[in-house]
Amino acid sequence: MSELPTPSASRLRAPSWRDSRLLVGVLLVLVSTVLGAVVVARADDRVPVYAARGPVSPGQQLTDAAVTVVHVQLGEGAATYLGADVPIAEGTFALRELRAGELIPVSGVGPAETVGVQQLSLLVDATSAGALSAGTLVDVYVNRPAEDDPGVGQRRLAGPERVLERVSVVRVAAEDAVLGGADQTRAVQVMVPREKVRDLVADVDLGSRITLVPVPGAVAAAEPAP
Repeated sequence: MSELPTPSASRLRAPSWRDSRLLVGVLLVLVSTVLGAVVVARADDRVPVYAARGPVSPGQQLTDAAVTVVHVQLGEGAATYLGADVPIAEGTFALRELRAGELIPVSGVGPAETVGVQQLSLLVDATSAGALSAGTLVDVYVNRPAEDDPGVGQRRLAGPERVLERVSVVRVAAEDAVLGGADQTRAVQVMVPREKVRDLVADVDLGSRITLVPVPGAVAAAEPAP
């Protein structure tokens, strides 16, 4: 009976750097690592910009308390917004209304001399003033004295006439600051276009009745501005 051949054990050899399969594997790992790094870098290509913490009225100075920093991906449009990589320059004012959470555009701010509005205090009906708060947008109506107004006792007023649209309320006097008399009034500070201030002051001097009517959908719940 013939003997069966005894199989010889082959010795395992460590893979060589010349092994094509090893080289391909290393290249795949490198490529996937690089691609992953690029994807992560692009996904986090965000920049810090300033946003309004709450409603900001035209003419209101921008302070740290009025803004917050957000990180957003804007691409080439980043230059059009106020970057938060540097502090806000002292003496920077809002040139237009800014909504809460809105990114602040560079074109929407500027120095005091570029502000197109002035703050004016008006005495309005105490009841209607109670519905207002800082940031509310209002239309301003004026009832001027009629031609036959006696000037004393029961006033005769004409109108009303809408003289301003969508102006911002800056502050409303506290309830304990209501002025008594025939008509109880409260002081409300509003931002008035510079070219309209003179006419409105003249109406106040004539004893006209001033009424502030909130713009529908534009009533902002906010704390009075400092």
